[in-house]
Amino acid sequence: MPESSGAAPAQKSAPGDASVLYTEKLWPNFWIWLVSAGFSSAVILILAPISIAAGITGAIVLFAIIFVVLVRSTPTIQVTGSTLRVGRATIERSFVGTTTAFRRAEATAERGTRLNGLAFLCIRGWVDPVVRIEITDPSDRTPYWLASTRHPDQLIAALSAQRH
Repeated sequence: MPESSGAAPAQKSAPGDASVLYTEKLWPNFWIWLVSAGFSSAVILILAPISIAAGITGAIVLFAIIFVVLVRSTPTIQVTGSTLRVGRATIERSFVGTTTAFRRAEATAERGTRLNGLAFLCIRGWVDPVVRIEITDPSDRTPYWLASTRHPDQLIAALSAQRH
C-alpha cells in the first residue's frame, strides 16, 4: 500500500455533489505493514509443533485478516464545494468554522491535554499533523473535529476555498 494517496487538489466530480476540492486517504505507514508481517509470522513458531505447513498457512491467514482490517478502516478526508467528509462523518461546509493545523508537540497536546471530550476524532497514530475544524452548527453539541492529515495546509486551503 502506498504511504498516502496524497492530497489530490484536482477537480473531480462526486456523485450528487459539487466537484472534489481535496481528498486524502490515511493509509498506514510502511512500519505498520512491517509489524503486521512480523506479528503474523510469529504464528509459524506457535504452530510449528503441529506442522510447518500449518504455521505458514496460519501466518498467511492472519496477515490477510490484518490487511483487510487495516485497508477497510483507512479513513478518507474529502472536501467538496458543499460538504466535508472525514472518515464516516459528513457535514455541510456552511457549518465549518475556523480551521487550525497543529504539528509535533502542539498536535500531541491537541490529541491529549487540550482535547475536548465532545470533539469528533478521526486520528491515526502514524500521522502526526492534525487539523482542528470548528463546527458552527448551533444544533450540534460537537465543538470541533480533530482529524489527522499528512497535508494540513492543503486541507485548510481547500476548506477556505469558495463554498457553494
